[in-house]
Amino acid sequence: MISADEARGFVLHRLTALAPVDLALSEVVGCVSAGFVTAQEPSPSFANSAMDGFALRSSDTASGQARLRVIDSIFAGDPSSVRVGKGEAAHIMTGAPMPDGADSVCMREEATVESDGTHVAIHRAVEVGESVRNAGEDVATGETLVEPGDVIGPALLGLLTSQGIRSVSVHPRPRVGVLSTGNELRDGANPLGPGAIRDSNRPTLLASLRQSDFSPVDLGIVRDTHAAIREAFERGIHECDAVISTGGVSVGDADYVKSVLADLFGDEARSMQVAIKPGRPFAYAYAESTSTPFFGLAGNPISTLVGFELFVRPALRVLAGHRDIERPTFPMVLDCALPRRRDGKLHLVHGVCQIHDDGHLHVERVARRGDRLLNAVAEANCLVFVPDGDGLHPGDSVRAMVLDANRLNGAASHFGRA
Repeated sequence: MISADEARGFVLHRLTALAPVDLALSEVVGCVSAGFVTAQEPSPSFANSAMDGFALRSSDTASGQARLRVIDSIFAGDPSSVRVGKGEAAHIMTGAPMPDGADSVCMREEATVESDGTHVAIHRAVEVGESVRNAGEDVATGETLVEPGDVIGPALLGLLTSQGIRSVSVHPRPRVGVLSTGNELRDGANPLGPGAIRDSNRPTLLASLRQSDFSPVDLGIVRDTHAAIREAFERGIHECDAVISTGGVSVGDADYVKSVLADLFGDEARSMQVAIKPGRPFAYAYAESTSTPFFGLAGNPISTLVGFELFVRPALRVLAGHRDIERPTFPMVLDCALPRRRDGKLHLVHGVCQIHDDGHLHVERVARRGDRLLNAVAEANCLVFVPDGDGLHPGDSVRAMVLDANRLNGAASHFGRA
């Protein structure tokens, strides 16, 4: 057996980010920038009011109060041609251009307009520049907005849009093919015949890919024959940036994935027994001609989930250009017992973690163990790393990977509904 770190190293050492493409801004949220983007114009492009109020000369309010003549009303998108002189003010709305002569804005709530609307009373000294957004205050012309490796989020997209930019060079989301192998597997809701089971691995992986912001490609169920699996893998090379299969990587007579990968990729294929539980059998290959990685995961449902988190997801994030390829992993306080036997393996257990009043993350409970117990892990939001040994006890510190940060304080109350 080899360690999980050695298996990950074999997977990651050849991978690089996908070649950049230019995409419209509407398509790039979540993608990683492949180049620099600089500002072509200042933002804001003109001085404007940050408040509804009165544009005035701050010197007129130096005494702490002033009565000013209102000479205009200025709305956003409606520049004024007036010039504010001594003893004058202009009623101004948020975002409206500052009129000539004015150097500050008194907010509407701090001014009293006389009944005829011709004059306004200011009740305090207003500082120079108060409530004014100056030209270039947010972004200066030539300023770097995006660097290679930056993830394009909503705020950054808004900034690019404000510059009139309509497309950006990014590493595309990897297209990832998913197939399940097994003569016993069936799709759909039709009644099952003797010995048949419904394929859950493929839908689970396709959903995991979508959740991680990759582009899933359904390659279907493939029968357990060397020819059928080879044909599916060759199709994956041409259609996808990466391929994941489940099943066929153990030592059974119908486990053809390993032999197909060896036939197709020679020394670039490797079948491994990884010192983890679940998910010990794992196959990997790299198609050098197309730079396509192939992942052969164990067919048991929980093994599939573990293999995706440990080996597949980090590799796909490399292809997508991410600097940070791992899910966040933290030391947590264990609130329950985690018994185990020494077997030379790292055990990976799904659990529920929450932030407690002490400010620490706590693993409150863990799932029942078993490679096929999908119901037991359906509500998990973390994956607990249990090192080789005699187990852990309540109060011990344990390392755990956060699978769903959105549910840190809202995880369900139990596992495995009957």
